[in-house]
Amino acid sequence: MKASEMKKGQAIKVEGKLYTIVDFEHVKLGKGGAVFQTKLKCITDGLINNIRVRSEEILEEIELQKKPYEYLYSQGSQHVLMDLETYDQITLDDDAFGDGKKYLKPNMPVTIDMYEEKPIVITLPNTVDLKVVDTTPEIKGATAQSQTKPATLETGAVVQVPAFVKLGELIRVDTRTGMYVTRVKE
Repeated sequence: MKASEMKKGQAIKVEGKLYTIVDFEHVKLGKGGAVFQTKLKCITDGLINNIRVRSEEILEEIELQKKPYEYLYSQGSQHVLMDLETYDQITLDDDAFGDGKKYLKPNMPVTIDMYEEKPIVITLPNTVDLKVVDTTPEIKGATAQSQTKPATLETGAVVQVPAFVKLGELIRVDTRTGMYVTRVKE
């Protein structure tokens, strides 16, 4: 594809590495031709690179295959998932999930972007409901606008929650930011 046809979120290959396009801006240089100032995120290590691409330059677009999986269980730093189409199981290590490993819960649906049959990007649901297993007691008179306190969840993740959240309550957490969203009625 030509650089002028690129879109945010597309996956491309540059110098043998896989990237997703985070952002790009069309820039007109003095006497020279127009270029795209492009911000790329490396799929393998998450680092951001800024490159300039001439608008007529050809970029190698790669096709990532999205596959539905279900997280089953963890054994140490290894996590077992099942392909929902073939029922094959795969094992991935902590690095594949990054910070997302703190929110893994049995039977959780997970989407894996595959490239040449290798898992590249793992996407958890945007929110997950988890039980509070440790926190300080409820503070009398605390409202939603007041202070927060740390709460340890059933998966071991620690998030800041409003002071009115009690031990044993189910809360919703945003897996992208690690932030408390709301209490969940069981």
